[in-house]
Amino acid sequence: MIIFRKFTFDSAHFLPNVSETHKCRNIHGHTYQLILFFSGDVDETLGWVMDFSDIKLKVNHILSEIDHKLLNDVKGLGNPTCENVAIWLWGKIKMDIPILDKIELHETPSSGVIYTGV
Repeated sequence: MIIFRKFTFDSAHFLPNVSETHKCRNIHGHTYQLILFFSGDVDETLGWVMDFSDIKLKVNHILSEIDHKLLNDVKGLGNPTCENVAIWLWGKIKMDIPILDKIELHETPSSGVIYTGV
């Protein structure tokens, strides 16, 4: 069974490795949408893979490190592309919730990444 949970967070960033004329070289912000997918067996007694409330509690703790922050100032996010933010999130969330299967991170409504940890 695969379950999912959606989150949003707001962060600012700039991309230091793009050309000086690239618009993303300047500080700007996004409202990110994060969708997390978890795989596991349905517990016969509880009837679920994992309690959505437990997911929310653990993930919100992690998101507090980047919500309303300048991502470039967060350890490990010196070049905070959408891809690098997804990798950073994977490392934090997978440690707390080992059944994490996939991350979908939308930087805008029309662009984002899917990351499976490989």
